[in-house]
Parts: sequence; structure tokens; C-alpha cells
Amino acid sequence: MAAKRAERLVNLVIALLSTRQYVTAARIRSTVPGYEADDGTDRADEAFKRMFERDKAELREMGVPLETGRTSVFDTEDGYRIARADYELPEIQLSGEEAAAVGLALRLWESAQLAGPAHSALVKLKAAGVAVDSSRGIPLQPRLDAGEPAFDPCYAAARDRRVVEFDYQRPDEDAPTRRHVQAWGVVAWHGRWYLGGLDLDRQQPRVFRLSRVVGTPEVTGPAGAFEPPADLDLAAMVAGQFGRQEHVVVVRARPGTAIGLRRWATSLGPTEDGQEDRLELRTTEPWALADRLASHGADVVVEAPAEVRDAVVDRLTRLAAMGESA
Repeated sequence: MAAKRAERLVNLVIALLSTRQYVTAARIRSTVPGYEADDGTDRADEAFKRMFERDKAELREMGVPLETGRTSVFDTEDGYRIARADYELPEIQLSGEEAAAVGLALRLWESAQLAGPAHSALVKLKAAGVAVDSSRGIPLQPRLDAGEPAFDPCYAAARDRRVVEFDYQRPDEDAPTRRHVQAWGVVAWHGRWYLGGLDLDRQQPRVFRLSRVVGTPEVTGPAGAFEPPADLDLAAMVAGQFGRQEHVVVVRARPGTAIGLRRWATSLGPTEDGQEDRLELRTTEPWALADRLASHGADVVVEAPAEVRDAVVDRLTRLAAMGESA
């Protein structure tokens, strides 16, 4: 792909990620650098249309959830946007070593800055009246410790095959208890960090949520004091100890919408009238899913279960009330 075209596609993605409104082709042409300028000639219009159609097709082939629609019933033409929730990658489970490697690679981006034309596109969108949310920028700087003070010593203990000691507060106990653990590894699961290892006091494999560690863990003993099991699967350990009940949620979605949901949903086919698609979603966090479903507004309707439908309605009702009071 030519450098100019790649830059134009990046600028287009950034522009469409930074607004919740649908942006028309005409506005994209005037705000995103790289497109044929409007000089009033048919040749320029045709060149822009061909270029924009190619770019839309290429983004969709890459898996970018480019949506088409209208922000208001008063709009006279369709526009385009990229829903942030649909664009983001699904949850990725990493071991401590993998997370460190990815984090180091990503930190190479610290010295890189968005191209001037990309920033210019956002400024032009704001000037044109498009609501741009500057807080929705693409994050380049990761936080390996996820805000957990216990991350560094636990990761170091797992890396060096050493024992780690810490006070651990279980939710069903009144006071923390001291734990001595052969640290096998640190893993992220459902947005939280966990230490997996052999609990020396109980002589059983155990998993510990780092947010429940009180104070700073102490790493003790010599390095290389043990070897984790050859068939160790830290994610499976966490799922086995902290796994929750799976919920099945059935929703109806308008054709061409909710692309991110469709990626991990099971299609149940169209509705009887053929106007919508029925999707089956499975989750262990139904209330987090309700937040995501509410972000799709009228494009998605929950059929079942009733408690998830009610949760989505409650979120939309509160959002509407906030809009009326603003």
C-alpha cells in the first residue's frame, strides 16, 4: 500500500473514531487530508467518489466496523462512523512474560506523534460542528501493572522462580491472612491481574487476585528454587477458581449495525418479518454487556433475558434524562 494512501486511511479512521455522529462523505472530503479537493468540476467529484469507495471497501476488508447511518431524522444523506466499542480488540489474556514483552514494544510509540494532517482533520471536524470527544483518542501507553502495587514483586518472583509472601484479604474473611506461594506466573483475566502458584501452607495450587493483596509482597528464597508444572495453563486456573455462571442473551439488531457484537455472537437468523437479525451472546458479566448493548441505542433490542433487557432500558433512560437536563 502506498504511503499516502496508508496515511489517508489512518486519518480517516482517527476522524471517524473521534465522533459519535455520522459524518457525511462531503464533510469527510473537506476535513480528512488526502482526498481530491472540491474544485467544482465533475472530474474532481468522480475522483473523490472512486477513492472514497475504495477506502471504505479496504477498511471493511481489514475488519474495521465502518457503520452507515444518520445522526438525526432531519439529515438528508447517510454518513459514516466507527463505534469505539466495536473497533476495540476483544479481551486478550496474557501471561506476565507476554504482557511485559507487549508493553515494552508499545512503549516504543512514546516518541511517535500523530501526523500533523491527522490532528488537522480533528480540528476541522470540530470547526464544522461535529462533536469530537478528545478523550476517545487511541491509547499508546500501556500500564503493565494495571494500577496494582503487588504486580511488580509478584511478576519478579514468577520470572525468577522464587517464593513470594503477602497478606491476602478474602472477601469472606474479616482480616487478611499471610500466604507463602511459589509464584508460577501472573496473568490478566477479565480485566484483572492474578498470581497463580503453589500455596505452600496448603500444598495446593491456588490463584490470588492482586487487588486483594494487602501491602507490598516480599520475595524470598533463592532464584530457580522450583519449576512450574509443564502443562501449566494460568488462564484455565483462574477460570476454574473465579469462573462465573454463563448467561445467554438474545438480541435483535438492525442489518448493517452492531458489527462488533456480531463478531462474537451466534447468528440465529432473521426475525419473522425479515427486518432485523437475531443474535445469541454468551457472557459471564451480563451487566457489563448491558452497558455495551446500551451504547448501540435503537440499533439493538434485547429479547431475553428480562433482567438484561431491563438493565439496558434503565441505562438508556438515565442517559436520556441526563440529555434533557443538560
